[in-house]
Amino acid sequence: MATTRKRGNTYQIRVSCGYDTSGNQVVQTMSWKPEKGMTEKQIAHELEKQKYLFEDKCLKGQVTANVKFQDFAEQWFEEYAKLNLRNTSYERMKQLTVRVYPAIGHLRLDKVTSRHIQQFINDLALNGKSLKNGKPLSRKTAVHHLSFISDVFSYALKMEMLIDNPCRRVTVPKGEKKEKDIYTLEEVEKLFQLLENAPLKYRVFVTLAIYSGFRRGEMLGLEWKDIDWDNCVISVRRTSNYTASKGIYTDTTKTKKSQRSLKFPQNVMDLLREYKAEQDEERITLGTKWIEYDRLFVKWNGEPMNNNTPYFWLREFCEENNFRFCDIHSLRHFYASALINKGVDAAAVSGALGHSTITTTTSIYCHVFNQAQARASEAIASVLDFKKPDTGKGQFKTL
Repeated sequence: MATTRKRGNTYQIRVSCGYDTSGNQVVQTMSWKPEKGMTEKQIAHELEKQKYLFEDKCLKGQVTANVKFQDFAEQWFEEYAKLNLRNTSYERMKQLTVRVYPAIGHLRLDKVTSRHIQQFINDLALNGKSLKNGKPLSRKTAVHHLSFISDVFSYALKMEMLIDNPCRRVTVPKGEKKEKDIYTLEEVEKLFQLLENAPLKYRVFVTLAIYSGFRRGEMLGLEWKDIDWDNCVISVRRTSNYTASKGIYTDTTKTKKSQRSLKFPQNVMDLLREYKAEQDEERITLGTKWIEYDRLFVKWNGEPMNNNTPYFWLREFCEENNFRFCDIHSLRHFYASALINKGVDAAAVSGALGHSTITTTTSIYCHVFNQAQARASEAIASVLDFKKPDTGKGQFKTL
């Protein structure tokens, strides 16, 4: 509710707009001065009008003088992100503030322009360096920063604090598009040969990743009860993730469609049976020291495996065997590429990968789909041998 205070020949109109992250009341003010010759009745009537208009502006966010971007972003974390985002997404957003807050955190929410954000994104994309190794940042990193800023402004719009999201007019500079680093079929065959001498646990992990295309978190979240031995089917029902604040924890799948079941060939199932027998022996040997989680991939005592363990093991394994190293996620890309090149349709590939929409699949693997389509054109050309018509009537012969 707006209040007024007379100061000489002017009136100060005050509107309370809640509290900031420090618990201090946020008050917006404006001054109004009556025109000369106005009667007291006219002044009272116009003052009420000005109070209403100013309060309406405050409620719509058109007046947010005391709310800085950083303060409101912290409110967004508490009021929205913590309640609605996955823990991994929340932690990633928190990490982005390291660069965002110094750039625009000190600016009033209503004073942050598209120009401010564009300059920040341009600098990030063109000059940004990793805080860990000093390497140039990827374009994807700049996209993540812009998405975070946009999410904060979208929440401000939802709360009717602003009438515009300046991120709508910001463009991330085009970067050099890198081809995904994926093993070839010949390399995968060689990898399987090398894995014959690897510890059974990691041999199973890599084999299952290649045959399933499961995400790392989905692989680590697999439990023995997820395997239908009779029908050779494995179901994804959860993920195993890690954040610095929570450590290793069990979470839901990335999307509802990520919960899926895939059928596997007999050789993969036989390998899993062998691994199950080995793990059962370890459980008996350790006795009370074994902690039961029912997970496929565990530490020495049965606790869930650390998320980075497969990555570091594969990298070291490749170095020891003088073999090209592609990270764990590349095995998912190989799986998808193999399906596409074999002629599996986009809908089936999307379902197998657990993508929320077919568009996601076709976007990520656009180049592979295009190559497959090109081969289809070559195939039909090789089947149909067009001859120049002998009669001149536009007919053709098919051999």
